[in-house]
Amino acid sequence: MGMLIYFIIIILVPILASWKVRSAYKKYSKVHSSSNMTGADVARRILNDNGIYDVTVEPVGGTLSDHYDPRAKVIRLSENNYYGTSVAGAAVAAHEVGHAIQDHESYAFLRLRHSLVPVANIGSNFSWILIFIGIIAGMSNLLLLGIVFMLAAVVFQIVTLPVEFDASNRAMAQLVSSGVIRNDEERRTRKVLNAAALTYVAAAAVAVLELVRLVLIYTGMSNSEE
Repeated sequence: MGMLIYFIIIILVPILASWKVRSAYKKYSKVHSSSNMTGADVARRILNDNGIYDVTVEPVGGTLSDHYDPRAKVIRLSENNYYGTSVAGAAVAAHEVGHAIQDHESYAFLRLRHSLVPVANIGSNFSWILIFIGIIAGMSNLLLLGIVFMLAAVVFQIVTLPVEFDASNRAMAQLVSSGVIRNDEERRTRKVLNAAALTYVAAAAVAVLELVRLVLIYTGMSNSEE
């Protein structure tokens, strides 16, 4: 029964988080901001207000495909947000600019996350192979190696949290100070940002839970081998 509840949690939590962000985005993408600025306009204004002129803003296909590319110095906004004038679009655009500001200021957690990317990718790709073989073959040392690889990916997820929360806090502050949103729009904007943050919290929580479960399996295997 315990394992069933565990698997229900790790499956349902990410699904619920994803549903919440899509629900909030869908709702507030239909609400136009009082400034009537497009997401592209919002991004460019905040960048200019912060003296960042080497970052470009361009549209990209898909829904909620918005992201900041630090290597190319480009903020890519999904077309609905790039061309649209919604509260949701302004919130998403400001959030991505928040990452650009972090990059511009050499924000420590962002630098740490970037440095972890290669290690996290290796961990994600190889950990489950080692873990699966270790459990099936009853080889605790191989399982432990898989856990070590997985730990890198988990650390990446955890480090992502302050990066994303900081970007959202910067977004709210910039939207208010630049006059993009009014006081009565702050609550709606924050709902979009908070919903998006939940997806990262859910991913980190699931990763930590899975790591703990594997450590317990390893402990049990090691004890049985003694």
